[in-house]
Amino acid sequence: MADSGSAPSRADARRNRALVLQAARSAFEEQGLGVPLGEIARRAGVGAGTVYRHFPSKEALFRASVVDRIQLFTDTARDLADAEDPGGVFFRFLSSVVRLAAQNNALCDALEASGETGEEMPPGPERDFGEALGVLLMRAQQAGAVRPDVDLGDVRAVLVGCMSMERRRSGAGGTAGAPGRMTVLMCDGLRASRTVTKLPTQAPDRNETRCEVCAGPVAAARTGRPARYCGAACRQKAHRARERARRVPQASAGTENARLTESARLTEGGRPEESA
Repeated sequence: MADSGSAPSRADARRNRALVLQAARSAFEEQGLGVPLGEIARRAGVGAGTVYRHFPSKEALFRASVVDRIQLFTDTARDLADAEDPGGVFFRFLSSVVRLAAQNNALCDALEASGETGEEMPPGPERDFGEALGVLLMRAQQAGAVRPDVDLGDVRAVLVGCMSMERRRSGAGGTAGAPGRMTVLMCDGLRASRTVTKLPTQAPDRNETRCEVCAGPVAAARTGRPARYCGAACRQKAHRARERARRVPQASAGTENARLTESARLTEGGRPEESA
């Protein structure tokens, strides 16, 4: 009878633990580490004592709620360790981590905390992630795609900075621009070459006009012809480009005319010498 009574208890405990974890993932994703345990218990439909019975602290519950996500990043990095194009793989991996983590406050807090721990990080998912990321960095540097003076601490700082900036930009609404712009700008600082990556832009609306110089949105003209540039700076750049393009054919034509004139002069001057 004791066994039959303990089995439902163990089943209830497993169910309650799963409910707490599910509620914690949702709450931490929305609010980060600052969410109260009482809020998690309310979402799970259990008492605070039940939460503490399974997880002795909020930090322990937080780690349990994000460990599978960080492990997924780690497994992906390990799978890419021997992929071709190490430089491209490294930058695409960073962009993917930022894109996915920026939407999840819990992941941002966990990765930010792991970046602050430094080399003394204890064994665990965060340390495994750092080691896997370090392998991708080393291969990208060996391929000449990443600056040789960049270390893993630099990459962690860039990763945390990108997540923070992407989250801030996404909170700005329609004025934030396309997702990933800040990540592209930051990652270009890690590149060994001076190649500049084209920034992602938002898809224009069907009736929206884009600047012919910078591709930014152009305010609709109230009267007259439709506006072609977003402001005076781009209008001036376009004017200078037209002037340069106009001068090039003229210079070419002038050079050709001078060449023909000189050729004719030499020809006419050579005839008396031949007759003499």
